[in-house]
Amino acid sequence: MTVALVTGGGTGIGRATARELARAGARVAICGRRPEPLEQVRAELEAAGGECLVVATDLRKPQGVVDLVDRALERFGRIDVLVNNAGGQFLAPAAEISLKGWRAVHRLAVDAAWELTQTVATRSMIPNRSGVVIFVGFSPRRGIPDMAHASAARAALENLAASLSNEWSRYGIRAVCVALGTILTEGLEGYGSEQIAAWERTVPLGRLGTPEEAAAAIAFLASPAASYVTGTTVVVDGGADAWGLGQPPPRPEGH
Repeated sequence: MTVALVTGGGTGIGRATARELARAGARVAICGRRPEPLEQVRAELEAAGGECLVVATDLRKPQGVVDLVDRALERFGRIDVLVNNAGGQFLAPAAEISLKGWRAVHRLAVDAAWELTQTVATRSMIPNRSGVVIFVGFSPRRGIPDMAHASAARAALENLAASLSNEWSRYGIRAVCVALGTILTEGLEGYGSEQIAAWERTVPLGRLGTPEEAAAAIAFLASPAASYVTGTTVVVDGGADAWGLGQPPPRPEGH
């Protein structure tokens, strides 16, 4: 039976992904910093007949990565699918992003994802000569106003997926990035209805995506049905990347 590890698995896209993978028959490990939402997901999955390990940990700390992998391997013996979903960002004009803020975003989205991926690969996937690593990126891929720090971090994941596929395909490991558009999660709802409506106007399909739609794409890519997909980025964004920003650019100063 497949074993899947999903970071940021207590809420939003991570929670929906854990549900979808469990529905497909996987045993699931989820992690996050807050125990309460993780336990709620565990109870839900186990009530439906699934098996779920919860690890409350901070992936920004190297020991947090080690503890997570230790517990997952102790419980399940292997990790077949890794979904690097954990991340955090904030809206800010590029000129106002401090170095501390920049590093905070990259520490979780890029550095922690890499530390966990390398650890899972060397301790389970490479020895077992199989595995799937999925990174969660952003769309539009050409850049997002007020998200320079986060867009740059997620773009790094696209290149990382391609690079790993070049090196690890010989071990039977696939690496894919899923570039998600604006997904209506609990966190996004905190920006308010006016901002949500503005985001909706930039999407050709006329609405934001749901966590379940994102999870369905991730689960497909983790499945044998996608066994020939690796080293690429799959865009799930309602057509936003194809359209562009979908709004007028700011007027140059002095005009």
